[in-house]
Amino acid sequence: MSVLTHFDSEGQAHMVDVSAKLPTARVAVAAGRICMAPDTLALIREGRAGKGDVLGVARIAAIQGAKRTADLIPLCHPLSLSRVAVHFEFEASPPAVRCEVTAQTVGPTGVEMEALTAVQVGLLTIYDMCKAADKGMLITDVGLMEKQGGKSGPWRRDQGSTSDQA
Repeated sequence: MSVLTHFDSEGQAHMVDVSAKLPTARVAVAAGRICMAPDTLALIREGRAGKGDVLGVARIAAIQGAKRTADLIPLCHPLSLSRVAVHFEFEASPPAVRCEVTAQTVGPTGVEMEALTAVQVGLLTIYDMCKAADKGMLITDVGLMEKQGGKSGPWRRDQGSTSDQA
């Protein structure tokens, strides 16, 4: 396991100094899903949710979540994002909505946390908009799918993760 960089030599938490790192193009893709009752999925798919366009609102929320990551995760650097793309797809069995976010920047540090935060905020927004119909929805399988750029180079979940495959 590599050294945990968010701790100094005395074991105190700190924000990593990235000032000496050259800016490079960086991309991260994260995904997750929210499982729900079939009737709830139908409400979303057919646009019958009482609060409006569920996926439209969730898309904007996910983008906003990516932009606000440094406000939520204490040791994240504020990043100038060059792109945040949010894609939703319906899954029939089990009934769910899958959210995938691609975050991009050119900078000295990666965008993994922005992509992961965006997925969570998008899925939480779906929960919020549909909770009157289905309080049993379950957010699951959130994880980094791939990343590109930086010193460690490219990584894909299907190329050697030690955790369960999402």
